[in-house]
Amino acid sequence: MTSATRRLHLERHRTDRVGWLRAAVLGANDGIVSTASLVVGVAAAQASQSTILMTAVAGLVAGAMSMAAGEYVSVHSQADTEKADLDRERRELAADPAAEARELATIYERRGLDAALAQQVAQQLMAHDALGAHARDELEISSAMAARPVQAALTSAAAFACGAALPLVVAAVAPASSLLYWVAGTALVFLALLGGVAARTGGAGVLVGAWRVTFWGALAMAITAGVGALFGAPVG
Repeated sequence: MTSATRRLHLERHRTDRVGWLRAAVLGANDGIVSTASLVVGVAAAQASQSTILMTAVAGLVAGAMSMAAGEYVSVHSQADTEKADLDRERRELAADPAAEARELATIYERRGLDAALAQQVAQQLMAHDALGAHARDELEISSAMAARPVQAALTSAAAFACGAALPLVVAAVAPASSLLYWVAGTALVFLALLGGVAARTGGAGVLVGAWRVTFWGALAMAITAGVGALFGAPVG
């Protein structure tokens, strides 16, 4: 056997990134869009720069806490469902392992194995790890896709805070007379970069990812600026 034959065939897959990548992208995107929209809306209402900065800081803190709480509750609900399904499967395996083996074999037959091979595979996998085999092939629960509430909450909160800090810093250093345009313009650049990096990390098209988040961010800021200008217009 040659060294080339013995060499391991290594592949890089991205499914193990789904959990944290989704939370990070969602958090950072929301941080940029919501904070930039707040700043643009308040600036369009002719508020002072100090008021704009105070609003941005409040939005950063409140948004990060909201993201953390929302992600934790949402993902914890998924984790509870997965745990309940695994507990039920564990009881079924203890009560009637033969029936569970037939069920697993049927799944493999539907995937293309002949009946004899499907039964053999099911028996061997159940002898090795019965609950793991049923979790993966019947319930479609894997370690890479398993719900992790604390990880999702912390990732979302940190990502939101990082995203929100970008328009906040721009609002702090930009000239008051053109603050609205500086924040809106740089926010679109930040969103395009975020969309491109996220798409690249997930293996998708960079331009499509960048365009998607930039479009929706621009729409959110435009609507917020319109509301701020409408309600902040002087009466008289």
